[in-house]
Amino acid sequence: MIETGLQGKCVVVTGGSAGIGRATAARFAREGCRVAVWDVAPTGSEAHRAELEAQGAAAASFHRVDVSDAGAVEEAMAAVVESFGGVDVLVNNAGIVRDAQLVKWQGGEVVSTMSDEIFDQVIAVNLRGVFVCTRAAAPHMIRAGGGVILNASSVMGLYGNFGQTNYTAAKAGVINMTRTWARELGRFGIRVNAVAPGFIETEIVKDMPAKVLAGMVQRTPVGRMGQPDDIAEAYVWLASDAATFVHGAVLSVDGGLVHGT
Repeated sequence: MIETGLQGKCVVVTGGSAGIGRATAARFAREGCRVAVWDVAPTGSEAHRAELEAQGAAAASFHRVDVSDAGAVEEAMAAVVESFGGVDVLVNNAGIVRDAQLVKWQGGEVVSTMSDEIFDQVIAVNLRGVFVCTRAAAPHMIRAGGGVILNASSVMGLYGNFGQTNYTAAKAGVINMTRTWARELGRFGIRVNAVAPGFIETEIVKDMPAKVLAGMVQRTPVGRMGQPDDIAEAYVWLASDAATFVHGAVLSVDGGLVHGT
């Protein structure tokens, strides 16, 4: 087994109850980390905590947190620091989708638009949430002499995507917050990187029509969709001692997906 230097580290995973977040929490648990899962959904939280400890976590906790709520984030971060003695790794994974065309035009007229409400909902979680959680974690990492911040972007944040003005704007913003924080926080020993997943087979994706799923696979050069574990492995590598000179990077984990394929 490759030594990662992560055993005993405290890792906060936002949106950690399902999909990529759940896989990420489990992967850090297998490294012997102390894992704090944050999510808005409290369902099965005690069972999930026990599951993480059974998978090897030195300790595990669950916190019900809306990442767009600064007060709730600060409270949860303080609780993690009190319980686990600090925060070594923050994985800003929480995110939502609310798709719509900017302007849907049919028959010579506007039939719908992207509403202010769904634009703001996605920005609040996917962009503001990353900002709020990182702002809460950074002082603790500075006092401790270092840490790792990992942000969930998307290949859609690099290339854009039809019907996702809100989502792509947020994910592009995450990339540039990552680069900015790399400049600001590197001197404190805090590494900041982003991961840009391609098409990943999560529960949300599985509910899409078979034709749409086939199209996703066709656009991915390796010929398959990614699995949550593919992204979790990237997060663990970026957090590990193997990546100590990787800073301000955006790692695409997308099976070779490029714009226009």
